[in-house]
This record gives sequence, C-alpha cells and structure tokens, in this order.
Amino acid sequence: MQRIRLRYTKRGRLRFTSHRDFQRAFERALRRAEVPMAYSAGFTPHPKVSYANAAPTGTGSEAEYLEIALTEARDPDKLRELLDESLPAGLDIVDAVEARTPGLADRLTASVWELRLDGVSPEEAERAVVAFEAAETIEVERQTKKGMRAFDARAAVANLQASPGTHNPQADRPTDQPCAILRLVVRHVTPAVRPDDVLSGLRAVADLAPPVPAAVTRLAQGLFDEETGTVTDPLAPDREAAATEPHTARATAAATASA
Repeated sequence: MQRIRLRYTKRGRLRFTSHRDFQRAFERALRRAEVPMAYSAGFTPHPKVSYANAAPTGTGSEAEYLEIALTEARDPDKLRELLDESLPAGLDIVDAVEARTPGLADRLTASVWELRLDGVSPEEAERAVVAFEAAETIEVERQTKKGMRAFDARAAVANLQASPGTHNPQADRPTDQPCAILRLVVRHVTPAVRPDDVLSGLRAVADLAPPVPAAVTRLAQGLFDEETGTVTDPLAPDREAAATEPHTARATAAATASA
C-alpha cells in the first residue's frame, strides 16, 4: 500500500467552504481521476483519507494537508496534476510527496496566519500589537458545543507583527480605506487558539475593532522551531528520505513501474 501526502489550498470565495464540503469535493475528484484508493473494511467502506488540522470555515489557506492510501503505486507529481484538474479553481492541489516517514499530524504544531484589517490604520494596529505582547495573559470567550468557554489567547501566540496593507483591486471587497496587515505565528494548543480569538484579545487590551470582518488566510503550518520562531515545511522529511534512498532501490522501483 502506498501513501501520498498532499498540500492543498482554499482560495478566494472557496474559503467559505466547510471542511465537510471539501471532503465531498475531494472524494468526487478521486473518482474522476480514477485514483486506485484503498478502502476501509466493514459494512460501509470509505476511501482511506486522513485530514490534518483543517482551517476554520471562512478562512483562506495556502497550507492544508491530507494523506491518502493507494492500492497501486502512482507517481506523486502526476497524481497531483490529475487531482488538481478534477477540483474547482480555488481548491488547488499544490504539492504531493510519497509518505516515507511517520507522523504527519505530529509535525503540525503551529500556523502562520495573515489578517487583513480593512478600515484600520497601520498605526492603530501597531499600538494594539504592542499592548497585546505586553500582556501576560489575555482571557477571551468563545461559544463551543458545550457552551461559552473562557481561555487564554496570549500564550499560544509566538509572534505578532503589524504592517501597512496595500490596495488590492482583486479582493472580494476592494476599498480605498486604510488597511493594516497582521502576521502572527500561533502554536497549536488545547483549546485551540484561532485568529478570531486573537482579534478578540486585541479588542480586549487595545479596543481594536475593525469596521468590517477581517480577511484571514493561513500562509503555512508545520513544526514550530523554538530557536528561530519559524514554521517549517512538514513535507520536507519525506523529500529528504526520498533523496537519501539507496540508488539500487530507486532503480528497482523505476524498473517495476515501467514494466
């Protein structure tokens, strides 16, 4: 059984698709592309697809990950192209590697987020960032399935920066109003701290209240490096393992595939 790990995006208006919507679209793409999927056992077999830490509905993403299991070996790059052609524009398969190391989900320990705040000046955003970083704890509340829950939104934020935003005529709501961009690195903790929780924290400590909802995009997710404060590519260990694979093993695999 071969396992392939894929990175996909949610762009433009398709960021409003729910995770369940994406699951349905992806399973249709698997059938269109005639991917030789492995199926679970039992009375209701389903394709073996493992999704990892999906972004909340309404947020865009450049770094969503999943893993599929195949009954026949396929070239990851060709498989990526077939699946990408079978999905609507905006749900794009942008990377594929063969799984050669364990624990993809364990490598997703932090995310890099970008928040576009239309109607907020860069100076106002910078003042809010300073107040946020100066606080030891920032308690926020969120409605959950078990009711309203309070938790600290400060500890999970490893880095938070503000910068001026540029006018984007291709945006869903182009505007000439002031705009600020927040870039933040958030550790994956329990309970999860989401970008809207950070916005709630900024409102609590600095009265920052954008006049329109923030446009939120996940730029990356992966293993958080405590020394550099960066988020690394979670597929890199699989590429490195493939590069160091013995030449004889690669030659045997190539001969088998061409036979």
